[in-house]
Amino acid sequence: MTAEEDGGRYASPPCMAGEIAPDYFDPLAVDPAQARDVARWRRAERERLRAERLAMSVEARATVGRAISGHLRALLDARFGGAKGRVFSGYWPIKGEFDLRPLMAELHGAGVTVALPVVEVKAAPLVFRRWTPETKMVRGDWNIPVPPPEAERLHPDIALAPFLGWSEGAYRLGYGGGYFDRTLAALLPRPFAIGIGLQSARLATIYPQPHDIALDLILTEAGVQAEKEPRP
Repeated sequence: MTAEEDGGRYASPPCMAGEIAPDYFDPLAVDPAQARDVARWRRAERERLRAERLAMSVEARATVGRAISGHLRALLDARFGGAKGRVFSGYWPIKGEFDLRPLMAELHGAGVTVALPVVEVKAAPLVFRRWTPETKMVRGDWNIPVPPPEAERLHPDIALAPFLGWSEGAYRLGYGGGYFDRTLAALLPRPFAIGIGLQSARLATIYPQPHDIALDLILTEAGVQAEKEPRP
């Protein structure tokens, strides 16, 4: 059964959202023409940054993943007491994303509740299903493994957001579907959101639009690189 046959329901990580809505832009933007110019620029940047990441060797990608895992572990220890007893949302890596699953398993063993984000309904906030190393994953759309529908739904305290690009102020250039922004806008209390990706993917700006929500910080293989600017 396709998503359309099932009433528009999806079960897949948000990193495929750009393939759901590749021309996504916020119709409430102040200047629609400017918003479309930004959308065209972002599409080109996404293609460039995705190609650069996919061109990395397996060894280089693994090295970056280990470095990010180390920095993330240190961050969780320093700011969240290791995150024991908290809900931590990771991600299932695809399209050259850096594999943090060993860290997810380690956190589970240390008493952290681990979840994965899932797109269940098109153009709606993500839901978060519990994951453990023993979880029997099922195939969602695009044949991507996801926790099964009967897995416990959770509200994350800490959430990772893989990115293609990033800029100062902890802004993330994501995959183009707007799902993570919708989720941050809807979740109360809002989780501590951490962008995950390459140091070399830094951009001078992503040209933030009204729908863009800054993350709490950006984490790369070089460590913490940018934090959300405090409100005046």
